[in-house]
Amino acid sequence: MIPGRKNCVRAVCLASLLVSTAFAASVDSKKGELQDLKGRIEALRRDMAAAEESKTYAADQLRETESAISNANQRLHELAAERAELKGQVADLDAQSQRLDRQTGAQQNQLAHLLNRQFVGGDSDALRLLLSGHDPNQLARDKYFLTQLSRAKADLIQQLRAVAAEKKRLADAVRERQAQMAEIEQRQQESRAQLLERKKQRLTTLAAIGARLKAQRSEINTLKRDEQRLSKLIDGLARIAATKRTAPRVGAGGTASARSPRVKSHDPGNVGGAFAALRGQLRLPVKGTIAGRFGTPRAEGGASWKGIFIRAAEGVEVKAVAGGAVVFSDWLRGFGNLLIIDHGDDFLSVYGNNESLLAAVGASVKGGEAVATVGNSGGNPDSGLYFELRHQGQAFDPLKWASNR
Repeated sequence: MIPGRKNCVRAVCLASLLVSTAFAASVDSKKGELQDLKGRIEALRRDMAAAEESKTYAADQLRETESAISNANQRLHELAAERAELKGQVADLDAQSQRLDRQTGAQQNQLAHLLNRQFVGGDSDALRLLLSGHDPNQLARDKYFLTQLSRAKADLIQQLRAVAAEKKRLADAVRERQAQMAEIEQRQQESRAQLLERKKQRLTTLAAIGARLKAQRSEINTLKRDEQRLSKLIDGLARIAATKRTAPRVGAGGTASARSPRVKSHDPGNVGGAFAALRGQLRLPVKGTIAGRFGTPRAEGGASWKGIFIRAAEGVEVKAVAGGAVVFSDWLRGFGNLLIIDHGDDFLSVYGNNESLLAAVGASVKGGEAVATVGNSGGNPDSGLYFELRHQGQAFDPLKWASNR
């Protein structure tokens, strides 16, 4: 190899290695940041649990089964997505195979036409033409024609062989995808069986603690402590977010030195940012009946709604109201399976009492994406979604921001 070319190859290899190393380092860094975030949130949850003044809440007995139900549903959701992706791949492979069938048919027709042209005149070949004694110029033209014809035949035959090999590869790929789909179906059946078993366990627990659960939910202090617990969680998430910022900007629920004073009306007012631009256009996360409105007294008494409660059927998908990052996805006393999304610029959306949580901490979600399913976890007697919007940690009326369409 020429020395200059050797140096060029070495330079390319070195550059590729550096790019590969940098990319790997970037991926490792992002994984490390996500693990750090999850660790901080888990530590926050443990600290809150350790600080609880009472361990005798009836709803706590539901935590294990409700978390297991959420995990089983999340796994089913993931398996359904995998199956849909594989199904799409199989459809694409089938379409490719059909295109190859059409291509093969056209090539076979071409080959048949060439063979017919070559042999219709008695299968004359180059040697017989040379020995025939005909005009040399005509012989040269005939020889050139036969040579080109032979090359065309060889090319077509080679193409047909390549198409046959590609069709075999596609057939093998289809069989592989179908086997994967069968495996996923088996895992789905196992997950459904586990889900049904966990739901039975939850019903048994509810039957055993029903009276105590109802009595505790009617206590004024219980509701107040639930509200304080959520506020404490949001403040803790704000502190975690503050440590990740490189600029003095307030993030969701933030508590930074440069934060604006809290608005007494708990309305963000005329603030900027992508989320604020959606004011009056937000779609509620689930369709249903508004059973509890912001600021109105709760039926249990002693507290007012800090969000809204939307009655809806169990299992209905809960959609993110806007794009953002999931900063909490776990069970919390008083709110059951709870999910919180950070939309940036100090805005959070809160989704409680879910049957299952479909998005994990650190996940980036889009507006309208399913992030949970409706339920009545946390001891709530009604199936539905508890929904809050917060700005700088303060709750405000979601209905004033929702679209009427």
